[in-house]
Amino acid sequence: MECYEGATMIKTFRGLMADQTEDSIVLHTNDGSIGYRIVKFETIGATPGASNQESVTKIYKVSQSSITGTIDFSDNRLLAAAVTTTSVDQEDFPLNNAIIFDNEIFNQDIYVTHFDVKTGEAVNYYIELEQVKLDLSENTVATLKDIRNTKTQGF
Repeated sequence: MECYEGATMIKTFRGLMADQTEDSIVLHTNDGSIGYRIVKFETIGATPGASNQESVTKIYKVSQSSITGTIDFSDNRLLAAAVTTTSVDQEDFPLNNAIIFDNEIFNQDIYVTHFDVKTGEAVNYYIELEQVKLDLSENTVATLKDIRNTKTQGF
């Protein structure tokens, strides 16, 4: 589907994730000419206020062999991180979200991970990606970054 000239195409993804799971979002194309940039990333617990929840949800450029609640911004494979906390006693501890995402353009699949630090609760996520047409040099740079990230992962 094409947008009128000057408009940006936004793709949305959402899901419900159990504790210590990973979702993959398929974005790759045969020629790598379409890139994406995160424009929105939101999370909310599956049962806000019904449990004491501390969820860490992250978006990576490569699949993760282990899913943890640790956030390491020096990891060049990490695209975004969100921390969602809720409490049974909402008056003392209201819903709290802290979300940070990178402005990097990527052209391969991405992976969403979830880890609940306290009770193993599920979390919902919502992601908006801006679709970007890549020229040959941008395509090459994005693809080489992805290859380097895969080799760093040990595959």
